[in-house]
Amino acid sequence: MENKIKIDVPVMADLVADHTPEWLFWVGSAGAFDDRYKKVTREFIKILTYLKTDYAVLGIEEMDSGDVARRSGNEMLFQMQALQNIEILNGYGVKKIVTCCPHDFNSFKNDYPELGGTYEVWHHTQFLADKIQKGALKNFSNAFAGKKITFHDPCYLGRANEIYEAPREILKAIPAEKVEMKRHKSFAFCCGAGGGQMFKEAEPGTVEVFIERTNEAIETGAEIIVTACPFCMVMMTDGIKYKNQEERMKNYDVAELVSLSLDL
Repeated sequence: MENKIKIDVPVMADLVADHTPEWLFWVGSAGAFDDRYKKVTREFIKILTYLKTDYAVLGIEEMDSGDVARRSGNEMLFQMQALQNIEILNGYGVKKIVTCCPHDFNSFKNDYPELGGTYEVWHHTQFLADKIQKGALKNFSNAFAGKKITFHDPCYLGRANEIYEAPREILKAIPAEKVEMKRHKSFAFCCGAGGGQMFKEAEPGTVEVFIERTNEAIETGAEIIVTACPFCMVMMTDGIKYKNQEERMKNYDVAELVSLSLDL
């Protein structure tokens, strides 16, 4: 994707002496290190820049949120990571956090308060839907007109936090045909990566969850699977490859659809 908007990411440590930004953009481990999800990070930053958002990132001070440690049973490691993050966030006076990762979103929103970290936490689908509702994001192009799109609900966004409409409000604003998988919203089927499952092999004799979910997406006839989670993106992309659908199907994050539709 060509950068038509200059990306100049502000870092909290460089700004806080003069001004505490309204938003902290939490990049997350996947957004910083996974080659595919780095593209999502870039596209969301383009949108933040386009909107003239008052934000900053932690840069090298950002630790992992600790989600995988807690979900896989390593409570000590989770608390070590969380307490380090809380010390840094509170030291900068952070009040509002936006992140593209539902796992980090869930940790900040539901786990951190018990350790002294209380913030207003937004997932990027909520942020984008709010900007569309307020008219700050509009005039979407026909980049995806004629394409059939289906949305995969991330577990930590949907069932864990009951956020179903925000991503769908974004898709409504983008000219394209939208179809739902047979299991969606509160009945959606997991991608198979949450709770630390990303890092372990499937149980012997079972159909891998991501293959079953990819089959449901294929059944809709959609040409694009839209995700809103780095784990889901990995699993759906792998599913497309496993089912030999790479020529017919693509996997985009919601932020990528918005950025491409605005030709940023």
